[in-house]
Amino acid sequence: MIRQFRWAAVCLLSGLSAAPLWGAGVLQCVPYARIVSGVAIRGDALTWWDQAAAHYKRGQKPKKGAVLAFRPAGPMTLGHVAVVSRVLDDRRVLIRHANWSVPGAIEEDVLAIDVSDAGDWSEVRVWHSPTGQMGARTNPTFGFIYPAKAKLHDFTPDPALGSSVRFARVDREQWDDERLPAAMTPSRTVPQMVRVKASGRKAAPRLEADPFIVEYADNAPSQRTLSAIIADVKRETMLN
Repeated sequence: MIRQFRWAAVCLLSGLSAAPLWGAGVLQCVPYARIVSGVAIRGDALTWWDQAAAHYKRGQKPKKGAVLAFRPAGPMTLGHVAVVSRVLDDRRVLIRHANWSVPGAIEEDVLAIDVSDAGDWSEVRVWHSPTGQMGARTNPTFGFIYPAKAKLHDFTPDPALGSSVRFARVDREQWDDERLPAAMTPSRTVPQMVRVKASGRKAAPRLEADPFIVEYADNAPSQRTLSAIIADVKRETMLN
């Protein structure tokens, strides 16, 4: 029971964002991004942007196959890296990444939105698979790292890289009708507005989820107060 509430608390405290504090027993974002993108950089995600300067082109424009490098922020102390699988428009891309919504989980072709005031992808919000909506946290980024040859490589699970599960995948074509309203201004309201659709358009795709993971991710925090959940997390941390 404590373990179930612990995951709920992590989601609440991290703003439905990455879970970087879990141990090396699960697949991390770095080896996944390296294999899928072909960008041969090692080390913590927060170091990728500076390392790339001597080997790869960098910029603020999304391109297929590029690595989006996230800055450390809040509980995401080591940064994060994700691979662009498709560019939908100037403000929306689909990404593939690991260890974001759920520890060790692989999420493929899920939505990321530019919410920066300048439209330069310096701030984004990312799809949160367990809840089927855009994450609540605004995540700062460095920008995009472009491989020499833009190509998405298949990822084959390897126990040596840590345990993993392919938690979510959507049909990329389903995002085509998810257009941003023309009158939208860059703001923190993007995740809500992107879900507004004209009459007759398809609903936003719901992602397939592993039932075992949903057992942790979908625990309703309303069952207990937030302070009680946090207390359980702290208590378990002390015991471990």
